[in-house]
Amino acid sequence: MRGVLRPKAIGLSSLRMGPFYTVASVELGNTTTKCILVTTNLETAEIFEIEKEVRMTRDVRTPRTDEQVFGETLFGVQLTRESVAELVSSVLIAATSRAGIDIERDLHFAVRSTGVTASFANPSDVGVIVQALADGCIQAGIPPRKMTASISAKNLPTGLRDFTWLKKVYFDGAVASSLPPANTEIVANEMEGELVTAGIKGAVKGTAIDFRNPVMTLDFGTTLAGRITDNGYPYARTIGSFAGLAGAIPDAIARGSGLVQSETGCVLDLPHSGRLSKIDVTPERLEQVKRIIRIERVPRGSSRFGTVPVNTDAAEESNIVLIGVDADLTALERFGSRFSGSEDGAYLLPLFDSLQAWILQRIVSIADTEGLVLDETSLGLTGRAITTGQKPKLITSGLRLNTGSLWTASHQLVFVEDGLAMGAAVAARCMNSMGTTHNPMGGRKGDRCIMTERMKLQAKRKS
Repeated sequence: MRGVLRPKAIGLSSLRMGPFYTVASVELGNTTTKCILVTTNLETAEIFEIEKEVRMTRDVRTPRTDEQVFGETLFGVQLTRESVAELVSSVLIAATSRAGIDIERDLHFAVRSTGVTASFANPSDVGVIVQALADGCIQAGIPPRKMTASISAKNLPTGLRDFTWLKKVYFDGAVASSLPPANTEIVANEMEGELVTAGIKGAVKGTAIDFRNPVMTLDFGTTLAGRITDNGYPYARTIGSFAGLAGAIPDAIARGSGLVQSETGCVLDLPHSGRLSKIDVTPERLEQVKRIIRIERVPRGSSRFGTVPVNTDAAEESNIVLIGVDADLTALERFGSRFSGSEDGAYLLPLFDSLQAWILQRIVSIADTEGLVLDETSLGLTGRAITTGQKPKLITSGLRLNTGSLWTASHQLVFVEDGLAMGAAVAARCMNSMGTTHNPMGGRKGDRCIMTERMKLQAKRKS
């Protein structure tokens, strides 16, 4: 087993010596709010981590009387535009200050994303929270020009102009050579799926892995995000998308155990000794919890699945298969109450490992049944609820296709830490056409760089 891929660390002195493109990934999640500073060596395409600041989203300040609540997290924490902006500004300032990053001189771009979608009526409502994230970035000192794509190389710092292809191509919406769905309102956290896909493609740079299209990527944060691409050339098309619950499932069981706070507690809060648990993960115990969880192609006409707003009409129009994970969180908490009485939360962790491995197996089986798993499809996994504990080991040794063969026998499988943050680094480069033709991220695995084909395609569109 290769293990979980983590970006190498880099310091400020090294950063200022080479051709690096530095990005702040700002993410407001249901459980955590993060600012992760990442940078890419523009000669090798390898991504490095500079600094990280992580806060619990539940610690956002309470709404003031003159503020309008526009949404809430999966756990019911209320959010206003002002409170979100303050939290985002705080994590950004903390990360950049600790790293010694000068926002005007050293930071080239900021990418915002959110997994907080449970309280919205439809996917298009997420724009409100993205605006709040932008407010926070501006309050922290990031100018708006560092949050939008450049139209010309002249808009970039002089030291980076030699690494952009903006004189020959323009940004046409494809990130790491994957086109977004024709209708982007299929699922509320569509941008997360895009960033995760790009991030896993970027995470393998510096290794011998060629993780290019076609791919299946999944982010098991509190909620589920990701997408499946085909082997189109020069751009792959999105043929599958995901919605629903991920880490929220073990979180609910943990709350029921009484070992974490009953309303906003999560697995990250579990007190444990670090010793191997003695819990007996019996088939009967697993079957009990499996009956509470629903994993399927999202039924036509659904307006949300696993708390996440979806638009099945838009999915059908775009010819995209939408796969979802749902569960009765209250029933999961009742199930968790059967494990109360211990002071060591480690006894729950083996159960979570087996459960999440089973959920992934069901997702893969459905994707395979729907014809979305091609001969060359690679699988990339990221997020706290799939890369921790013994999950990578269980998945690597047990994940199977519908034919019964092990996934790893014929398909690539990678686990990546902070895939979304690395996706921010990749997306920022794509928006400014900073590709490396000798070490491409776009195109199909084993194939050449797509830059020439992009030029031809865009020339044809202009004519």
